[in-house]
Parts: sequence; structure tokens; C-alpha cells
Amino acid sequence: MKIIAPWNQLQLLASPLFEPLHEKIAQLPADFFPTLNEFNQLLTQRQPAITTHLGEPIRFVAQQLGKLAFESQYEPRCYLTGEVQSRADNWHDALNALVWLTFPRSKAAINARHYFSLKQNLSAEQLGSQRGSTRDALTLLDESGVIVPYANGDLAKLLVDFQWHELFWRRRADLAQSMGFYLFGHGLYEKALQPYLGFTGQALLLPVPAEFFSWPLAQRLAHLDELLAQHLADDTNMTHPLALTPLPLLGIPGWAAENEAETYYQNKQYFRDKRQKVNAERMNDSGKILAKFSDAEK
Repeated sequence: MKIIAPWNQLQLLASPLFEPLHEKIAQLPADFFPTLNEFNQLLTQRQPAITTHLGEPIRFVAQQLGKLAFESQYEPRCYLTGEVQSRADNWHDALNALVWLTFPRSKAAINARHYFSLKQNLSAEQLGSQRGSTRDALTLLDESGVIVPYANGDLAKLLVDFQWHELFWRRRADLAQSMGFYLFGHGLYEKALQPYLGFTGQALLLPVPAEFFSWPLAQRLAHLDELLAQHLADDTNMTHPLALTPLPLLGIPGWAAENEAETYYQNKQYFRDKRQKVNAERMNDSGKILAKFSDAEK
């Protein structure tokens, strides 16, 4: 989805969808599109420095074009040198930089998983032509992921089961106390510049203590970054796109004026029912996490 829109810092800071990025957006220029230099300056302010899993400091550099050797391609170059190739005056890459600044450990974990997956499949036939289900899942999270922390297993089950009316309307008072929604995917943030009916993310549920929801935003974001990075470090997680659960984002209370009316949730084209056929061999990560959380409650 190609977005052509001017940089509007005030509009971004007013949007609840961009809340995880607000601190970094506020540090960027107010009246012109940030350059790579502005993003690199924010990197220099981070202590400790943001690095790849190999320990290389992250920095945003101009994109390299043409047919590239393995080590110079996007994910390997990032992992080996810390260089994140980015296009100037480009929303997609600017938002990717903001997510790196906000969720550095998780972004480094995704990059590491991509790198080692590519290394394992490095052959003339496979490289660049076969992503594999793990890389598909990682890309879906990186582009369209939503981190959903929860302290109430009943609410999490409603989400996994696509019970949108029950979750967003009947239980909406419980959400603020026991469930949160944090955009992670930079492609999803790009779509959030111009939200539309049908706007959907891919949710990954992560259990948190009840007190999480009373913490300051910066503390919540740091905790989520740590949790997600730990989740990604386990290579039995995120092995298929079904690890993520579709989430109709404009149903989240406060994210669209229209959802203040109950009739809004009657739109089955947007708030779809769960498909009846479920592949039991591919239980998603949210389902595994929910099962572990339920066991811990007993």
C-alpha cells in the first residue's frame, strides 16, 4: 500500500494508533520529513546502543540497488554490519526506523531469525526464490504485527475465537484493565496514516501481570520488547503465518469514532466469524501461549 502524505507531527501525536511511537516522533522535526540523519541522531541518544544480535550498532543508511551478494542483501547486511538500508522521504522506511527505536530487541531478534534462515537455505535454487513458512511468519509480524498483552485469559480466548462483539462491545470496560493493543508492524503503521474499514493487523498474544496496565507507557513498551524478543528467540515459535491471529483494528475502543455504536460490530465483512476448519497440526503461537497461561492460572 503506497502512502503519499506529508509529514504531520501533530497528527501523528494525536493518534492512539501511533502511541507506541509518540516519544520518538516528538523528538523529530515538526515541519519537514525526517532524514536518515535525524533517525541516526536518535540512535546516538540510546544507552545502551541498539545493536544486532552480533553486537553491531544499528545505523540507517541509503538503500543499495542492483543484484547484490548475499552479505550485501537487506537482512544479512543488517545482521553483519548493523546497516539498515532505508529510502529517503519514504514513509515505509521511516516507520521501520521508528519501530527499531521503540522495539530494538524484537527487531534484532527478527533480523537474526531471517539471517539464519537464509543461511540454512543458501543455494542457487533457494536463495531469493523460496522464503519458507518461518520467514513468511516473521515478515508478517514485521510488517503487520500487533502485540496484544493480556492479563485475563477469557479475553484472550475471545480474541483467538473471533468473538468481536463480545470482546469489543460487551467486555469493552474490561479491556483497559486487562488487555492492550500495540502496533508493531511498520507496514501496518503506514496503513494507519489513512485508516479504512477493513484495516486489519496480525495479533500475537503475550501474557503479562495485571499491574502491567498501570505502568507508565515507556515501562510497558520496554517490557513488551523484552517479552517479544524472548518469544522470537525460541525457534519453535513463529514458524508459520498461522502463528498470528487476524485482528480488526478499528473495532478496538477508542480507535474509531464509529465503534461507539453497537451496530458497528454487525458488519460481518469486517468482523468476520472464525473459519470452521482448523488445522490442528498448526496451532498458532497465540493458542500455545494461551494454553500455558491457562495452566498457570489453575
